[in-house]
Amino acid sequence: MKASEGIFDDSVVYVTTQGCHVGINGGRITIFKKEEGQLASFPIGQVDTINVFGNINFTTPFVANANKHGIVLNYFSQFGKYRGSFVPERNTIAEVRRQQYALSSEQKIYIAQRIIRGKIRNSRTLLNRKGIKKVGILKDLENNTNKVFTLDELRGIEGEAAGIYFGLLNECLIDGWTFHKRSRHPPEDHINSLLSLTYTMMKNEVLSALRQYNLDPFLGILHADRHGRPALALDLQEEFRPIFCDAFTIRLVNKSILDHNDFQMDNRLKDYAFKKYLSKYDDYMKEEFIHPRFKYKVSRRKAARMQAILLRKVITGELKDYYPLEFKR
Repeated sequence: MKASEGIFDDSVVYVTTQGCHVGINGGRITIFKKEEGQLASFPIGQVDTINVFGNINFTTPFVANANKHGIVLNYFSQFGKYRGSFVPERNTIAEVRRQQYALSSEQKIYIAQRIIRGKIRNSRTLLNRKGIKKVGILKDLENNTNKVFTLDELRGIEGEAAGIYFGLLNECLIDGWTFHKRSRHPPEDHINSLLSLTYTMMKNEVLSALRQYNLDPFLGILHADRHGRPALALDLQEEFRPIFCDAFTIRLVNKSILDHNDFQMDNRLKDYAFKKYLSKYDDYMKEEFIHPRFKYKVSRRKAARMQAILLRKVITGELKDYYPLEFKR
């Protein structure tokens, strides 16, 4: 199995400068602004995803070429809220979708068990890396994921593990930062704001990867289907939340990359800080590590896409077992 097939180092482009246009010139994608001219360009054969934030426009010739080359276009508000996507025709292979839609209840429970086991394992690993040793009950809950018979039972274990894990997360932060509990809509403090933003960014990574490999991101396994919610992307994201998303948030504050002055009154990042965040996030996703299963160097972005490939292979019967991305230490 060639898990890294079709994956590039710089395959994802972020466009945040308001008023820009994304076009095509020969074999290159161009980012330009009328007052300033060309700001950047990329070879079209190397890009598979373009994320635009706010008031960004695509030219008609570019959209035609994006469809031809299989480039997914994701639209977000200026502050990162997902608005929708353009999905190329070739990213909708019917046979893969048929097998995804035909998954049995037993297959869904099995895949969900493996994903949640990986999430709890990675929660333990992150806490251990930060010197927090009170994680024995998380190990028990991790083992219990293999003993459930329904998705509701599994959700119960996941919820209990998340409560214990978030209760210890404050101990990972430097002085001047506190985390009391997880809050979402709206985030009640700066740490929750960064967590929510990073979960959104990772969800977008996973959503793009699922589409790249012809899976329907809106048909979930663990998360319930809901109009407009990419349930399968939320499923696959679970194993990345502690070890990628939470670790990145902790890095941002513990290394003083961001401070409290970078936030607005509503806890969102200020415009300049959001651009800094995106740059640091992209660098973070390009950082490499030795893959714990395949034993060769991959970037975090590649690792997320490899999990989409593994998931597809299990769904189509090419693989018997789904292997979550688990870090033991």
